[in-house]
This record gives sequence, C-alpha cells and structure tokens, in this order.
Amino acid sequence: MNMQLSKITTRGQTTIPKSIREAANLHVGDVIAFEIEDDHLVVHKVTPGKDNYLKGLSEVLNEWSSPEDEEAWRDL
Repeated sequence: MNMQLSKITTRGQTTIPKSIREAANLHVGDVIAFEIEDDHLVVHKVTPGKDNYLKGLSEVLNEWSSPEDEEAWRDL
C-alpha cells in the first residue's frame, strides 16, 4: 500500500484515509491507540476483550456514547 497523507486541523483532528481504514478494518466506533516509538507515530486498533483494563474502561465510557454525546463533543 502506498503512503497516504492527511492534515491535522487546528483542533488536532485528522481523517484516516479510506484506503487505510479499509486495510486496517477500521469502522465507526472502533477505538485506536497512539504510541510514539523512537521517531515514529504508531496507531493500533484496540481489539475489545484483549485487554482487561481497556475492557473495564470501555464499559465505564459507554455512558457517553450516544448520538447526542457524539454531536456535543464533535467540535471539541
């Protein structure tokens, strides 16, 4: 796959290019994790159920996952 580029907005947001989302099997509502390894930014898809801490955390955070919450937080 060729390298894909995306700009970061003034709010720190970016769009993951469609070809990358498809190749990584990313969908609306998926959780991704960011890490810095040396001079590289690494993005991982978080697989539910693989990490007990993340599983517990996601159960707590689900209270803020309604469409109304998404709308309220969209521009932050």
